[in-house]
Amino acid sequence: MLDRPGARSYIAACIVLTACRGHPAPLVPEPLAPVAPDSIVAWTAPNGPTRRVALRFKWTYRDDQRSGGGRGTLRIAPPDSMRVDWASALNIRSGAAVVIGDSLRWADPKEDYPSSNSRAIQLVWTALGIVRPPDPGVATFGMRDSTGAVWRYIQDRDTVAFRLTGAPRMLQGEWRRGGKLMARSRTQLAAGGLPQGTRVDVPERSARFEITFVAVDSTAQFAPALWRSRR
Repeated sequence: MLDRPGARSYIAACIVLTACRGHPAPLVPEPLAPVAPDSIVAWTAPNGPTRRVALRFKWTYRDDQRSGGGRGTLRIAPPDSMRVDWASALNIRSGAAVVIGDSLRWADPKEDYPSSNSRAIQLVWTALGIVRPPDPGVATFGMRDSTGAVWRYIQDRDTVAFRLTGAPRMLQGEWRRGGKLMARSRTQLAAGGLPQGTRVDVPERSARFEITFVAVDSTAQFAPALWRSRR
């Protein structure tokens, strides 16, 4: 079944990953020693684009009740800002949102995007191939070997785990609350750290959101108004 005018937007379902739980095995089951955030920065380089870039993509979404797809554009302004514009097939629905750091600054239509946990936003960044630094007060653990690197951010009941491997380069992320899985991402990376394709799974809803990036504009110019409102 494709888009219903009254249904919550599919892109919003990806960005707002709260209140979804499951019990699959952890992405990073092994014990990890404390590690400095600077070490994680070194492990993840190159970490996303180094200059402003616009990425055009195709997307699909499915869960227990619906499925659909469409197209969109992701604009990234390093180190911490992104805007996503999306449309469903036949432009039945469309929307836009701006994220700065780990905060959803605005979204249109607003009702599609309830308040978002910073851990959920952090996982969205990871799904786009970008590892955000931990917030102040977050405990960091990790290790690196010949196959890649694994690390965790832990604060209160929330754990965000990461696994980075090479050949081909892949970044995976997982958010758990109280040990229960909220969402998991898997992203194939191209040269320079840009994403080629990504998948976000929310087991409780049997939901899967997939993006395939089809074009890169590395000469994109972003007007200041782009970050303030949809139009």
